Amino acid sequence: MLMLSAFLSGLGLGSMYGLMALGFYVTYAVSGTVNFAQGSSMMLGAVLTFTFAQTLGWPVAFAILLALALCALYGWLVEWLAVRPFVSRGSDSWLMATVALGIILDNVVLFTFGKEPRSMPSPLAEAPVRFGDLGLGVYPLQILIPIVGLSLAAALHFVARRTRWGVGMLAVVQNRDAARLMGIPVKRLVAASFALSALLAAVAGVLIAPLFNIHADMGTLFGLKAFAVAILGGILSPWGVMVAGLVFGVSESLVTVLLGSGYTQIITFSLVIATLAWRPNGLFGRAEVKKV
Repeated sequence: MLMLSAFLSGLGLGSMYGLMALGFYVTYAVSGTVNFAQGSSMMLGAVLTFTFAQTLGWPVAFAILLALALCALYGWLVEWLAVRPFVSRGSDSWLMATVALGIILDNVVLFTFGKEPRSMPSPLAEAPVRFGDLGLGVYPLQILIPIVGLSLAAALHFVARRTRWGVGMLAVVQNRDAARLMGIPVKRLVAASFALSALLAAVAGVLIAPLFNIHADMGTLFGLKAFAVAILGGILSPWGVMVAGLVFGVSESLVTVLLGSGYTQIITFSLVIATLAWRPNGLFGRAEVKKV
C-alpha cells in the first residue's frame, strides 16, 4: 500500500519535472539555447499566485491567469536581456547570463516576499480521494498534475509536427538565414519560445504550490532536476522529456520510501549518469545527423 501511494505521489512530482523540462525542449528546439532560470520561473508562478490570491484576496482564477501572464513576460525578458545580445554576437555567455538573471529574481523575491515559507490552501489538496477498502488516499491535485503534463506534451508534439508554426519553429534552429528569407519572424519566434518556456514552468509552480511550501529559492533544485530530465528524455522529444519526468519522479518517491530521503538525490542522479552513459542522446533522443 505504501509503495502504491509513493508511486502515485511520484507521478505528480514527475509530471511537474516534465512540465519544466518541456520548457527546455521548446527553447532548444527553436534556438539551440535554454533558459537556466527555469527554476526561478516556476518559483515566480507560485509566489505570484499566492500573493494575488492570498495576500491581496483576488479571485483564484484571475490570480492564476495574471501570474501565468507575468511569468510569460518574464520569459520574454530573459530572451531579450540575457540571450539575444550574446547569441547575436556568436557568444555562449547566455549560459551564465540566464543563471545570473535567475539569481537576481530569487533575491528580489527574497527581499519582497520574505524568507518565511508559506503554504497555499487549495480545495484540490485538502480532502484525499479514497479508493474503496484499500485505505489509499490521493489528493485530486496529484491526479490533475499528470493529466495536465501529458496533455501539454501532446499539444506541443502536435504543434511541432502538424502546424505551420511548428514547422517554422523547427526551421529556425536548422537554418536561421533560410527561415528569415522564407518570411519567418525569427526574433519573435525565439522570444515566444522563451515566453512559452517560462509559462510551462509557471504552470508547474501553480500546480505544485499547494503541495509544497512556497519560498524564494524553491525553484533551484527543481530547475536542476528538470534540466536533468530534459537531457535524460532527449531534449528534442516532448514525449521523451515528459516520460523521463515521470520515471524520475516515481524513482525519487520509491527511493525515499524504501531507503529514506538521505539517499534520494544520491541514487536518482546516479541513475541519470548511468542512463546517459548507456544512451548519450537520452532515452528517446536521436543522434544528430550532419550532412556534408
